[in-house]
Amino acid sequence: MMELIVASSSVDTGIGCWDLVSGAEQLRYRSSASPPHGLISVSRRFLASSQLRENPSSSSAPIFFWSWEKPQVQVRSFPAEPIGPLVSDSDGSYIIGGGPSGAIYLWEVASGKLLNKWTAHYRSVTCLTLSDDESLLISGSEDGSIRVWPLLMIFDDIAKESGENIYRYNFSEHALRVTSVISGHGLCNSIVISSSEDRTCKVWSLSEGRLLRSISFPSIIDAIAMDPGEHIFYAGCRDGKIYVAALNVEWNPVRNYGKFIIDSLSDNSKAITCLAFSLDGVSLVSGSEDGMIRVWNTKTGQMTRLLKHAKAPVSNVIIVRQPNKINQVSLSKKLELALMAPPLDKYTESREDGVESKAVKMIHQISDDLDNSSYCAASVMSSQIKELQQNASTGAVQMELERLRAECKRSMQMVQQWKKLYNDLQTTFVNELLNGVNVDGS
Repeated sequence: MMELIVASSSVDTGIGCWDLVSGAEQLRYRSSASPPHGLISVSRRFLASSQLRENPSSSSAPIFFWSWEKPQVQVRSFPAEPIGPLVSDSDGSYIIGGGPSGAIYLWEVASGKLLNKWTAHYRSVTCLTLSDDESLLISGSEDGSIRVWPLLMIFDDIAKESGENIYRYNFSEHALRVTSVISGHGLCNSIVISSSEDRTCKVWSLSEGRLLRSISFPSIIDAIAMDPGEHIFYAGCRDGKIYVAALNVEWNPVRNYGKFIIDSLSDNSKAITCLAFSLDGVSLVSGSEDGMIRVWNTKTGQMTRLLKHAKAPVSNVIIVRQPNKINQVSLSKKLELALMAPPLDKYTESREDGVESKAVKMIHQISDDLDNSSYCAASVMSSQIKELQQNASTGAVQMELERLRAECKRSMQMVQQWKKLYNDLQTTFVNELLNGVNVDGS
């Protein structure tokens, strides 16, 4: 499956898109000036990016959505304050953003409803990520703190009213601004790595809530990426080098880099601003202050491709598998936009139509893989079905067919479960009967 390199800049140079393997440039998306960690792919359905403006205190800084097929901005949202970092779950059910006030916002994608907002830090939120099982949100701040939030707890109004802290952990060992934070695999037992302007990367345990290791670097780190095997991680620094650090064992210093640092990648570039790993776990993509994007082979340590994004610094780089295309069979323009995403609400409970936040499965493509679908609000799904039925389109027939397929699959699974249960009971009964006969015979 094709992988795309998607990159943005901190000035309005648009969003660039390239084929990772061939380096061929795809569609360039217009009108984007993204802050660091401000560019995401929402379940491969569309691109979302927070926007920088000349006046950082301006309350009109929007969040833009682009469909994969068109270069123009499709949806504009205007949150209550400028949003910096963004993150979305793998299903594209919700988008989470952090603001300069230290607040975190959580929106439902399908309805645009602002489900929750809470004060997370004393100063600006600089980075966000989700744990491997997406049950925990990890946030970093300009005040140097890192907090771990159980997503279920942020809806606990009783705990909020009682003044209890709803975060699980508060890590405050960084002395300066947190620049990046990433989570490993292993569900609740995974590790978290953070980087800071204090020139250190720190490794944390999510299960124990404690610091496992602190590694000092020769320069300030603005970007980190973890090897899929979690043996090493890469730290992009302002001296233009990508340092390779060991996670599992203590390595002897190499080239006087320091403890745990085993190597570096360098092409005499300016400061490294962002990093991303490809799905194959071999190609590492870096963006830098010189406006260039470099692709590295981590096995050989050699740069394999050089791509020019713009003259301005690259602020974000992400790797996206071949995007999901919205099924265009007999869909109205209105329904196309509904399948993409409506604008995000500015305030909680700002809608008067009683939008229901209950989530249901939604099939965007005709597929036998039900796990390859995403979620939307029940009200959104109902309105789409109603429109399809009113139009008597083939889309309604296809949606009904998918529903019947899902019911058939569930029925077959139930039959198999009952059959297995029957066989297990029969085997148990026969064994006990034979054991009883043997006992009597003896």
